[in-house]
Amino acid sequence: MKTVAIIGGTGHQGPGLALRWAKSGRYRVIIGSREAAKAHAVAESLNARLGAPLVEGMLNAEAAATADIVVLTVPYNAHSATLESIRTQLAGKVLVDVTVPLQPPKVSRVHIPPGGSATAEAQALLGDAVRVVCAFQNVSATHLSNLDDPVECDVLVCGDDKDAKAEAIALAEAAGMRGLDAGPLQNAVVVEGLTAILIGINKRYNADGAGIKVTGLP
Repeated sequence: MKTVAIIGGTGHQGPGLALRWAKSGRYRVIIGSREAAKAHAVAESLNARLGAPLVEGMLNAEAAATADIVVLTVPYNAHSATLESIRTQLAGKVLVDVTVPLQPPKVSRVHIPPGGSATAEAQALLGDAVRVVCAFQNVSATHLSNLDDPVECDVLVCGDDKDAKAEAIALAEAAGMRGLDAGPLQNAVVVEGLTAILIGINKRYNADGAGIKVTGLP
């Protein structure tokens, strides 16, 4: 069984992903945080919902060192600093970057960062020792956290390493969604940008969880 660590796992999307992966029984799941007490508290609350001690809490560096696959779910303003803090522990691993370069307060407007995308910036910072993919940016945290709610959303996965993308697609399937290979890392700018568009749609149509579904596939 592979171990997945969610860095920044005490935020919005992290707990919902942890719930779904732990419930699937396919992964050992760790919540990472800058504060050990916060990581443990979130893990305990998730375990209470699951009815079993399936999620662990650790400091970010310990979580990243323990994991086979690391999932990054931090705000963009903490993106580079968080990656720097766990850079050593990420060597040789797959990093699934969920970060979106939103620019508050105008979070419904697409922002393209200097590096082209948050995921591309992560790959540039970490180098070839880490296989970086983008995934899960377009999935509502509201749906993820409700285990009784099927998530009718596809997960678009971009990256330059075929095996790393396969790991992200397997994570999507374990969480009850369909993962789709959306091409090379260069395409991450589009996947990340869709999040700002979905935020705007949620606001304009008074929705809470608009997502992306690809039609016409077998």
